[in-house]
Amino acid sequence: MRAMDKYVIFGPQGSGKGTQSELLCTNHGFVHISLGDIFRWHMANHTKIAARITRIMNQGLLVPDDIVEEVVHARLEEHDWNWGFVLDGFPRTRPQAEYLFENWNLDAVIYLDVPDEVVEFRVMKRALEVQGPVFTKRLDDTPEVLRVRLQEYHEKTKPLIDLYEEKRLLRRVDATRTVEAVFQDIEDQLKLAKPSTFR
Repeated sequence: MRAMDKYVIFGPQGSGKGTQSELLCTNHGFVHISLGDIFRWHMANHTKIAARITRIMNQGLLVPDDIVEEVVHARLEEHDWNWGFVLDGFPRTRPQAEYLFENWNLDAVIYLDVPDEVVEFRVMKRALEVQGPVFTKRLDDTPEVLRVRLQEYHEKTKPLIDLYEEKRLLRRVDATRTVEAVFQDIEDQLKLAKPSTFR
């Protein structure tokens, strides 16, 4: 019987997490579990958790680890991932990662490594394509705000990277290349046996 593969994929904004997650799932039968999608589902369905999240965010606070862990745990307990899952957007802190390790045995953590200047170019280009050449970008689309977000991202992910390296789970992937090349590298590093066709 084929074993279930359990992966985490992470990287900065614009690194291609969503694209690579979908390719892994399409080609290898995994389920893409996105924390952002989970939160959006709760918001759309006006659940009790959505009300709690809204109250917290209205106070300008980050969603605490216990709520994040609660929604991820509930999602993983659905067990609809027959061949495995790709977890995207979680964990975001070391306590969240430690919680994940306590409850599930991970096979690998895929780190999409992209320099800040490439992230900035991609995000700014994407914002321009969506909004056109007219200068109507939102406040959080400016290079200055993006640099602050990246600095915060690196501060938060450094302990995570250290933890993953301690557990020998980290797989660094150069995500500055084409989508096809990055996907091939991920497959090679994860030693995924099932042949796949790039779609």
